[in-house]
Amino acid sequence: MPLPTLPLSLRSGPLAAYGLYLVGSALMAANPVIGRAVAHVVPPIGMAFWRWLVAFLIVLPFALPGLLAHRHRLRRQWRHYLLLGVLGQGISGAIVYYGLERTSATNASLIYATSPAMILALAAVWLGDAIRPRQVIGLLLAMAGVLAILTRGDVEALLHLSFNVGDLLVLAGAVSWAVYTILLRQSGTPLPVVTAFAANAFAGVLVLAPFYAWETIAVRPVPVSASTILSIVAVALFASVLALLTYQKTIAMMGAARASTALYVSPLWAALASWLLLAEPLQGFHLIGVLLVLPGVMLATLPARKPAAVAAAETA
Repeated sequence: MPLPTLPLSLRSGPLAAYGLYLVGSALMAANPVIGRAVAHVVPPIGMAFWRWLVAFLIVLPFALPGLLAHRHRLRRQWRHYLLLGVLGQGISGAIVYYGLERTSATNASLIYATSPAMILALAAVWLGDAIRPRQVIGLLLAMAGVLAILTRGDVEALLHLSFNVGDLLVLAGAVSWAVYTILLRQSGTPLPVVTAFAANAFAGVLVLAPFYAWETIAVRPVPVSASTILSIVAVALFASVLALLTYQKTIAMMGAARASTALYVSPLWAALASWLLLAEPLQGFHLIGVLLVLPGVMLATLPARKPAAVAAAETA
């Protein structure tokens, strides 16, 4: 007997789109929450190495045809992909896990949420992209929110340049992700999504491998236990593979502009999960950060509304 299927309206309508939107934003929050939960059990480079290796192996069956079809291009651009591995999986991966040893998942997710605004600023300086007054205001608000988090709402900390090292490491990861994204824009004709994901993940594994070997020998190995394996698989599957696929599907269902706001909802999920699962207290400076960072990033990155006449002409 065949299984019943949902009506097409439920599978492709607004309800399905916004349901996927919420699921995707929650999946994005899994990385800082799980990373913080195992920060003092799984060493940071080991966490990053195994996260991306497992993610690569998960997508390999689906990405293999594309990897073979584009193998000559990938071989020609191997230096470029190794650089992407350094930025996207090394600094934005392992360095952030170092940060999560020293700061909360809530702080990390709010700081990392500013990366879209940083991408906008870098694109303006690096690529000469035009930037509007509304976007400048958004950038200033987002950076003010980051300062509120870095200083824990204490102006004295800003005057004495006294910041939490973990927060600064996460900030470095967010900047690295912004540079990574700009370099992806300069890669020429984009590869298929799954192919690019697999290539970048494998490049990250190659970059992390020697550092992982050093960490295993000189610092401490990744402990082999059921909880460790589950944590690594969860980050690889939920925060990497499923988060990407859900995000891509949301873009297809509701457009890039609205789908991208999932990046701003993710810190709220992270804060809630950290409070419930990790017993992290929600403090006043977190509220200030939310009220500055999220509206600031939205102002900076949401596209301008098209005039009604233009929109009507495009859909005619």
